[in-house]
Formats: sequence, structure tokens, C-alpha cells
Amino acid sequence: MKKHNGCEIVPFPRIRQFIMDSGRLAHHKHTIHGLIEVDVTTARQRIRANKEKTGESLSFTAFILTCLGRAVGANKCVQAYRNWRNQLVIFDDVDVVTFVEVEVEGRQFPLGHVLRAVNRRTCRELHDEIRAVQARPEQSPNARRWHVARWFLLLPAFMRGIIYRVINRNPQVWKQQVGTVSLTTVGMFGTGGGWGMGFSAHTLGIILGGISQKPVVIEGRIEIRECLSLTVDFDHDIVDGAPAARFMRQFKELIESGYGLPDQSPESAPQRMVFQ
Repeated sequence: MKKHNGCEIVPFPRIRQFIMDSGRLAHHKHTIHGLIEVDVTTARQRIRANKEKTGESLSFTAFILTCLGRAVGANKCVQAYRNWRNQLVIFDDVDVVTFVEVEVEGRQFPLGHVLRAVNRRTCRELHDEIRAVQARPEQSPNARRWHVARWFLLLPAFMRGIIYRVINRNPQVWKQQVGTVSLTTVGMFGTGGGWGMGFSAHTLGIILGGISQKPVVIEGRIEIRECLSLTVDFDHDIVDGAPAARFMRQFKELIESGYGLPDQSPESAPQRMVFQ
């Protein structure tokens, strides 16, 4: 670190090249954004009740992942990818990459961790994996690949871009490296409502914003409810408006029902949903 004319001059972290590379890759997609509010009062009540009963705080992110896996599993086209033969590859399993803040080269950086087969796992299983990665992020496969990534970042940007585009057109490799869906939880770093707007190189990207208290009409009466600001990004080259709307409706209903949390069995999901 150097001091010069009233400012600090520090080296640009090499690992941030991954963020820049992701932005370049996302720039080639035609993304549509959905901004919705979701009532999470029931879910947060159950999480608080579970903590009072057991002393353990269930991960809110694990709960959202449980709902996300179920909704994507019922609308698999929202995680389709195009291969080099111009065919759509639609996966059965929902692999979600989410981010854990870790220290790399003396600086904080969001480590991407892929949770596999989220659509076939319980909230408890996802909670345990998230807590394990938070406690020991070096155990994440992506963290263990950092020694390879250091050499990869030495390549010129245009060469990295070519490699990214080749991987992006090989859906099986893409799924293995970065999952089929992305989930970013920016709301945990602040208080109050608000939507996050970012970029996603995935066909489907979810950004969890803030939670605020708002008056909501429930059965003709006004109640103060906790509402989550949720951003849903789709690659419009692959996903049309109708499938996107069906996915968002089911995702919203699952969250609002407190799906997967204690005292909520899978069979009690809203009946008007059609799951395949």
C-alpha cells in the first residue's frame, strides 16, 4: 500500500477478474428482469419458532433454496442451456450456485459454492451444507480449485473470454463448474426493503433484496407483514414470458407458504400448483 496525494494506492485484486469476466459473458445475453415482493411473514415466524424451541437459527437462504429447487424442478425450461449444435439441454437436477464471503489474498471476496440437486433435498440438508461452507470455506470445491484459477487469470482477457464461451456452449461442463441457476443474497448486508439489480451469466438468476414491513390486505383486512424484495433474471433468448411467469408464481407461493420449514410437509404445498 502506498500513500500519494491524500489517497491510498493498492494493487487491483487478481481474483476480481472473475467478476469482470462474468460481466462480459452476461453482456451477450438478452436479460429480462422481474421485480416482485414476497410475503415472508409465515416463513420467518417458523424460523423464529424453531430457534425458540431448539436454540438453532435455520438458514433463511436454505429455505429460499428449498423453494427455488421445487419451483425450478416444476418448470425445468427456466434452467435450459443452448449447446454448440443449437439444441436446448434441459437438466433434471437443479444445481444452484450461491456465494459465501471469504478472504482471498488478504481481501474479502464472494466465493461461489454450488449446491447440487437442490430440487431433491430438504431444507435441513441445505442448511447443514451452507453452515459447513461458512465455517470452513476452504472445503468448497471452488476454493480447492483456487490454485488452478491463479494460472487461469494470467491469460489475456480475450483468451479467457473464448474459454468461457466454449464452456457456456457445453451445458454439462457449465453445470459442473457453476451450476444451472444462480442465487445472490445482497439483502443480508443491509436493513429495510430494496431490490438488487445485477448481471447473471446463467439462464435464471435470483437476487434476494431487503425485507421490510408493509401493510398488506389479508382476507379484506389490513395487516403489517414482512415483505422480501426479490429480483428474478431470465435469459430471454431461452425463456419466454409465460414460462417465466408460471415459475415466478409458483416460487412466490412456495415462499409465502413456508414450504419445507418445520410444521410444513411437502404435501401441504399450495394445491393449485402443478408439479412434474
